[in-house]
Amino acid sequence: MRSMKLKLPEGAFRAYLFDCDGTIADSMPLHYNAWKAVLADWNCDYPEEVFYSWGGKPVRNIIADLNTMNGLQMPIEATATRKESLYLAQLPKLKAIPEVLEYIEADHGRIPFAVVSGSTRESVVGSLSVLGLLDKFDTIVSADDYKHGKPAPDGYLLAAERLGVAPADCLVFEDTEMGIEAATAAGMASVKVPTSLERRWGNGNQ
Repeated sequence: MRSMKLKLPEGAFRAYLFDCDGTIADSMPLHYNAWKAVLADWNCDYPEEVFYSWGGKPVRNIIADLNTMNGLQMPIEATATRKESLYLAQLPKLKAIPEVLEYIEADHGRIPFAVVSGSTRESVVGSLSVLGLLDKFDTIVSADDYKHGKPAPDGYLLAAERLGVAPADCLVFEDTEMGIEAATAAGMASVKVPTSLERRWGNGNQ
C-alpha cells in the first residue's frame, strides 16, 4: 500500500491525539470480521457501510443499536466480550497505517501523544503492543474512561487535560466523521485519515 502523505493543518501544535482503530492501526477489517462472526449466531445484519459510518461508536452502544434495529435481544456484555476476544485472536495480522506512523515516528519525543478510542483498554493496548507502539503514548483514553462516546468531545478533552495541553493546541488524527465531530466539539484541529473502505474504493473517490 503506497503511503499518501497526510496534509496537516497549519499551526504549532503542542500535542497529537490519535484515534486507534482505523487511524493508527489498520484494524477495522479485523474488527469487522469479529463482528460478523459474533452476529452470525443471531442472524443479525451489519452492512459494511454501516460499520464504517459508525466508526468510533463504543462497542456496547453498537450492540444496543443493532438490537433496536433488528428487534433482537443480544446480551450486551456477553456479546461485547466475545467480539473483543475474536478481535484479539486476530492481532498477529495487524499492521499500522503507514502515513500516520510517519508522524508518530517523526514527532515522538518532541510533543506528547495520546490515544483516544471508543474501544476497550484491552483492545487498544493489544493493538498498540502488537505494533510495537505502546511506549510512544503518554496516555490512553479508552471507552472505559468516559461516559459520552464520540461525537461527544469528552474523550478528547480528557486526553488534553491528562497531557496538560489546552484543547486549542491539540491536533487530532481521525478516520471517521464521528471522530472529527468529536475533535471539533472539543475545540481541536483535526486531520482525516482515509478509511480502509476508502482505500479499497480508491482513496475516497466514492
